[in-house]
Amino acid sequence: MTQNAVRGTLRDDDRSEPPPEENPAGVEDGTRPRRGRRLLKWSAAVLALLIAGSATAGYLYYRKLNDNIDKQPLNLGDHKIAEPTPNAAGQTPLNILLIGSDARDTKENQQLGGARETFGSKPLADVQMLVHLSADRTNMSVISMPRDTLLKIPKCTDPDDGTVYPASQGRVMTNQSLGRGGPGCTVATWQELTGIHIDHFLMVDFAGVVSMADAVGGVPVCVDANIHSRNSMGQGSGLKLEKGTTYVKGEQALQWLRTRYGFEGGTDLARAKAQHMYMTSLVRQLRENATLSSPNKLRRLAERATEALTVDPGLDTVKKLYDLSGELRKVKPERITMTTMPNRYVGARVEPTEDAEKLFRLVREDIALDGRDVKPTGQREQPVPSDPAAPDAEIAVQVLNGTRTDTEGAAPGRASTVRALLKDKGFSAATADTSSALSEKRTVVRYPSADLEGDAHRVAEALGLPASSVKRSTDVSGVTLVVGADWREGRTYKAPEEDTTTPESAEPLNGADDTACMHVDPAFSW
Repeated sequence: MTQNAVRGTLRDDDRSEPPPEENPAGVEDGTRPRRGRRLLKWSAAVLALLIAGSATAGYLYYRKLNDNIDKQPLNLGDHKIAEPTPNAAGQTPLNILLIGSDARDTKENQQLGGARETFGSKPLADVQMLVHLSADRTNMSVISMPRDTLLKIPKCTDPDDGTVYPASQGRVMTNQSLGRGGPGCTVATWQELTGIHIDHFLMVDFAGVVSMADAVGGVPVCVDANIHSRNSMGQGSGLKLEKGTTYVKGEQALQWLRTRYGFEGGTDLARAKAQHMYMTSLVRQLRENATLSSPNKLRRLAERATEALTVDPGLDTVKKLYDLSGELRKVKPERITMTTMPNRYVGARVEPTEDAEKLFRLVREDIALDGRDVKPTGQREQPVPSDPAAPDAEIAVQVLNGTRTDTEGAAPGRASTVRALLKDKGFSAATADTSSALSEKRTVVRYPSADLEGDAHRVAEALGLPASSVKRSTDVSGVTLVVGADWREGRTYKAPEEDTTTPESAEPLNGADDTACMHVDPAFSW
């Protein structure tokens, strides 16, 4: 009952005004805070009212809930990321981006968020979490991206008024993506950075977090000392708790999720850690389901949750949300892994590290972050193409040289060498494009449409490339082999040893861990 999928909301205990679009150093700011969550159990409310009332009344109430849900486009960027290839059983992973908005667009949100001078300003995506549900539905991985992460935001077009926001020239804080047309720009930004195809998003604001926390009856959280998140300058969420475990709900739950001053080093990273604890605790609470036995509570939760949500068209009805919650409930808490994108400081901000790319790769390849894959590394089920391959001699393959790296120039003649290798193997229609040198870390076979999927897999198989190297892409017009930096010489491809362990720098937290407790900065204890 991994109601885990609706929860991203909030922002921090301080909201500073974002600077101009690009500063001279090529680094933009856009400060604000953090997170929230969601609960998709409301469909039970629909069932309850259908039993309690007439069919007509039930239908009208169901329609009311559907009308409550705000819908916005999934992706506002120009680039598409290929959907993952189904496994042998025809199953595909599901990736959902949870977004917490710090919008002060209503009187209630303004009161909860403070910073009166920012009323009506562009919202920031101060909570961003990617939920990855494995293809076989046995495990779930969650990656939080700190709101202070510096990256390039792609070009986005506002669906309401057609405003075009050009791609950022320098790096900007990731939370600014929401103000460039809506959540679809945040989705586009994630896809550009991670290479992970995102299927859906769920966004919730301050008021939504408070109302849903009230409806669910509270979530247990723990601190290792008394805490009051407020400093001498008045900064802080206002959270005040005694040492030990407390059930927080309503505005107090919002304070927990927004708290930065008082937790550990007072950083955005510590806040993400506290949010992970809250979310895993919420999941366990919802699975026990003791607080949601009342039809009235369920109805109230249904109404508040649907009023608080903004979703993509693929989740725009209660039934679709209920179906999603059914998929999420298949995963037990012990198979849920919460992580934070590995990062390093750049001044007061952070940037992704090499470990971040490793984490993204594990998710792209549907490898469980808890280290409990059903099959050993290298023996996982291989995807089965939906389209059979043509005879080798009839498969047109364009070969490109992508061996250039940040430190080395392109290895000469690689496109021609591998083209000759393919011809020797019977791919007589293979050609080499030697007009340019690309940069590709790993050798990849791209194909544009389902009718060429089988051909692409056949090329990979003939060269000894792993099935994970085959990618669908709208950037190519036919089967395209890009020889990467992992194959700079020779005629035999040697797949690099791949570490499938989750980086320790991601600070993984298991969903069944009920012993986690936030460390309190002594300066904020009482």
